[in-house]
Amino acid sequence: MQTEITGSTVPRRQLGRYMRDLRGQARMTVRAVAKELEWSEGKIWRIETGKSSMRSHDAELMCQIYGASSEMTSVLSALAGETKARGWWHSYGDVLPKYFDVYIGLEEGASAFRWYETDLVPGLLQTESYARTLVEEAHADANEAEIDHRVRVRIGRGALLTRATAPPTFQAVISESILRRPVGGAEVMAAQLDHLVQLSGLDHVQLRVLPFRVGYHAGIHSGPFITLRFPVTTDGRESEPPTIYVESLTGALYLDKPAELLQYDAAWQGIWGSSLGASASVNLMRQAAKEFRS
Repeated sequence: MQTEITGSTVPRRQLGRYMRDLRGQARMTVRAVAKELEWSEGKIWRIETGKSSMRSHDAELMCQIYGASSEMTSVLSALAGETKARGWWHSYGDVLPKYFDVYIGLEEGASAFRWYETDLVPGLLQTESYARTLVEEAHADANEAEIDHRVRVRIGRGALLTRATAPPTFQAVISESILRRPVGGAEVMAAQLDHLVQLSGLDHVQLRVLPFRVGYHAGIHSGPFITLRFPVTTDGRESEPPTIYVESLTGALYLDKPAELLQYDAAWQGIWGSSLGASASVNLMRQAAKEFRS
């Protein structure tokens, strides 16, 4: 009997997604893969659904029959080595290369977001000019081509909110300081605030502002975080465990244990309850944009 694996499911889920995509690109059935590798079909299914850990050697074998590039094989082999971890801290440039962004994979599969931010406009809500300012500041040594690529990736992520088919529900609370901080200058900020107002008009987007006048609130202890939830199955169960994402200068923490989720859910309720209502938030954003233009 297979031993139940505890700890973060994120590496296993991400590895499963990529293996499933590679199999699809190779136009192979689960049965064909199982026969080729002399594994059970159940084992392939457990890997693809993130139910099982995986050895790096096995990841290499799967990549080989799928015709994956050496670069992708190296990444997935490293990710396989993380699937037995009891908790998971993804440190940029450590086990996995910097270009392999685990969070983006989670973001693309999410059906609902709860996002609390204190200093900068959330990535999915940024305009191109605002994003370019941040990228140029964070990567001062990068050439123009690399800057353009990073900006395109960031702006491309925002398409999640405006896609025609099943866009995710998106709730965000941002500190009033974000509205007042002139990232990129007055013109860039005014346009960014206009964009926030426009997005607030979407049925599936709820954007609130936490004003300066609020004293103590739950976000002071929690700091910025993102809660991602995933589609439910036909029988009403969540297809994947909700995940909390917390970022720092050197890495990112992925939390999906029930006790952790409860604490962050409680923090979110406190933050949401302390924020302005929808209309008042939009009015404050419009006022800030007007002040930048003046």
